[in-house]
Amino acid sequence: MERWTAAHVRQRVGELAELLADTVAGGASVGFLAPLAHEEAAAWWQERAEATAAGRLDVWAALDDADRPAGTVSLAYPDKPNSRHRAELVKLMVHRSARGQGLGRRLLTTAEDAAAAAGITLLHLDTETGSPAEQLYRSAGWTEAGTIPDYAASPAGGLRPTTLYFKRLSG
Repeated sequence: MERWTAAHVRQRVGELAELLADTVAGGASVGFLAPLAHEEAAAWWQERAEATAAGRLDVWAALDDADRPAGTVSLAYPDKPNSRHRAELVKLMVHRSARGQGLGRRLLTTAEDAAAAAGITLLHLDTETGSPAEQLYRSAGWTEAGTIPDYAASPAGGLRPTTLYFKRLSG
């Protein structure tokens, strides 16, 4: 697992776009509709590089045996002074070829450990209700805070609820 700088993200935008498109094609609700065009996915990652350069986002990537991104996770940091103790866990993605091997858990643990080391004491996230990701978060000690109906469209386009989770960390 490596923390990637903005330069890393920019250098690997094409491969990261492939990971994002595969994640969406696999049915994961990460904010995009299927099919996701490579150009749209690449533009989204380019914006993430800018957020990383500005210190608003940290990105970690796990590489497969061919040195391609097999998974990523990010922490988004708020810009308000009263919320600097927390971060949002965003875009935990695992390529379909790497699922079921514990990579999602390792990515999650990496982000949690890095957040705690940085003095973050509270993490939060939202995930599609009933998704496989929900089981991962629950088994990792995240607490359900509530569900919002019809929150976002699934990759197929139907409206789905989302469940909010949080986790307290020791700094």
